[in-house]
Amino acid sequence: MNTSYFVDNQDCFKRQACSNVPSANTAFYPNRIDCPSRGGNSSVTPSLASSQVAPETSLRKLAQNKMLQGDYCEAIAIITCLLDRHPDNANDYNNRGFIHYQSGELDAALADYNKAIEINPDLAAAYNNRANYYAAKKELIKAIADYDRAIDLNPLHVRALINRGITLRELKLYDRAIENFDFALRLGQLQGQAWKERGRTHHLRGDWNYALADYRRALPFFPEGRQKQQIQAWIDEILSPFQF
Repeated sequence: MNTSYFVDNQDCFKRQACSNVPSANTAFYPNRIDCPSRGGNSSVTPSLASSQVAPETSLRKLAQNKMLQGDYCEAIAIITCLLDRHPDNANDYNNRGFIHYQSGELDAALADYNKAIEINPDLAAAYNNRANYYAAKKELIKAIADYDRAIDLNPLHVRALINRGITLRELKLYDRAIENFDFALRLGQLQGQAWKERGRTHHLRGDWNYALADYRRALPFFPEGRQKQQIQAWIDEILSPFQF
């Protein structure tokens, strides 16, 4: 019942790139074992990336679009070509790690996050991404340490705050989890996610009235889809014993 959802980051593939993350308990990530990306040998992308008329920002945007389309091989190949140009770009290692993570290549993702942090030890987004990797692997203490580092570097890192709260909840440290969601709400960003996760924390702790209030606050922030359905299912779970 305690499904975690690690929040995505909207600034992926910009120059100050990416902090992500999908659910630690997502059941399936397609693993593109036929992907040619490790050698950067895509039949399309390297020729584009090697062109002097292809701005790097455009290539990052193209990689992002390929990833959103599920073409992880091509997205990784594009970022690999960018790294061939600039092998010390921590943001691109972070971006490539994110794509690897999305595609299910978790070990490759960790290697890229580690490289990003080696190049730029102050890249908060990479610590948040690596923490999500550790959370997905249920290495929760390592995850907390990386979320702490991300927040030390950027105290307004709302995604890291929410993700740290989720991980503290996994450890059943409910009061500390709620402190993180409260701070995230005060910052005024990703409020739907913060209300949702605070509600889930109250729910698991047995504070059902608080949980219902937070779930109902969260609902208007989400379009129709998986997350809204999940919140409604939790509301129904609380109310079902009282329905006759």
